[in-house]
Amino acid sequence: MKWVIHQLAKYRENGMTLDEFVVLENVEKRNHDVRNISPVHVKGHCTFGAAQMTCHLQLSGTLILPCARTWEDVEYPFEIETVEVFNWSETALALASAQTNDNFHIVEGDVIHVDPVLEELVLLEIPMQVYKEGADQFKHEGGNGWSYTTDEDLNDLQEDDQPKLDPRLAELAKYFDQTDE
Repeated sequence: MKWVIHQLAKYRENGMTLDEFVVLENVEKRNHDVRNISPVHVKGHCTFGAAQMTCHLQLSGTLILPCARTWEDVEYPFEIETVEVFNWSETALALASAQTNDNFHIVEGDVIHVDPVLEELVLLEIPMQVYKEGADQFKHEGGNGWSYTTDEDLNDLQEDDQPKLDPRLAELAKYFDQTDE
């Protein structure tokens, strides 16, 4: 989505209502964990000041992410509500340094590019790990040259594998049991 500032003048009185789907393909390029992203539904309302646009946005969509245990696809729906401010005044740089929030964006030129802002909002919503339903029951025995073992299985194996004494060294073990007399 992008808007030319001069064309937005017609919305100055009543504001601009948004209800459209946006394809954010750069999300997959910027975060390689994202396998796919559905078109993002953007709804909201933008109001205008002398050299500023304030947008109250609601974003919704679905990300396809890998399961942390099985590496299978997991659908992760997201809902984001935000207020974004776009400023194109001469004093925008001074305002930006005074602003402490990340929702303030300086517009350079005559076009407001909204897609990078939407991409950032979606990227911030991506969790560190997602799990597919039933992934806690996942049991994989292994593959070529590797195996999968849980901590519980490893403890059981270690208890079963008590060190056994080689019969040829039994006499040597008795030597260390003797005390000096």
